[in-house]
Amino acid sequence: MSEIKYLNALSVDCVIFGFDEGELKALLIKRKEEPSSGMWALPGGFVEPTESLDNAAMRVLSELTSIPDMYMEQVYTFGGVNRYPLGRVISVSYYALVKISDYKIQATSKIEDVAWLPLSEIKELVFDHKEILQKALSTLKERVKFHPVGFELLPEKFTLTQLQNLYEVILGVLLDKRNFRKKLLGMDLIIKLDESQIGVAHRAARFFKFDPERYKEWLAQGFNFKL
Repeated sequence: MSEIKYLNALSVDCVIFGFDEGELKALLIKRKEEPSSGMWALPGGFVEPTESLDNAAMRVLSELTSIPDMYMEQVYTFGGVNRYPLGRVISVSYYALVKISDYKIQATSKIEDVAWLPLSEIKELVFDHKEILQKALSTLKERVKFHPVGFELLPEKFTLTQLQNLYEVILGVLLDKRNFRKKLLGMDLIIKLDESQIGVAHRAARFFKFDPERYKEWLAQGFNFKL
């Protein structure tokens, strides 16, 4: 954010979750300007007088990380009186869940660095950004129980173990293998292929793919594992 002191201002903060190599990560920037120069933060910035909140979120993300337009959803509004040291700033948070390999990030001149950091390694963030991150994570955990928001993160062909691992990582819990597969297969949401893993040390697992038509139905109706 700018060094200018704002008595009252509106900002946006973006929580971008990425799934990569079996880990859930967050996209963070290292601040170049004061306050809190050199600290990790969520991509964020002030809303211009003539732009909408959604446009501000996309602009800020692009200006800081070089990521082009990305669909994000609003999560929560943070309005603590002392959340920003240079004045009263209210922040509207956004979040998205993406496949890391689909995006090339690059630090712009406005920041020192940008990186995907595993959630388990994020110990301290500026201001109340840790609280914003946790709120977005809680929202994501609830959403994946009812909507197939995580399915796009998998390869076109995947194993049931890969699918279960995805949900375990997002939810932060271990799921019963038998129950998980029984519920999923009972939805007729995936198609079993005549292909199996090759060159693995363990027993080769069968590949599956999503049924596009059934997927559209579940997308419209909502999705619920009843976990």
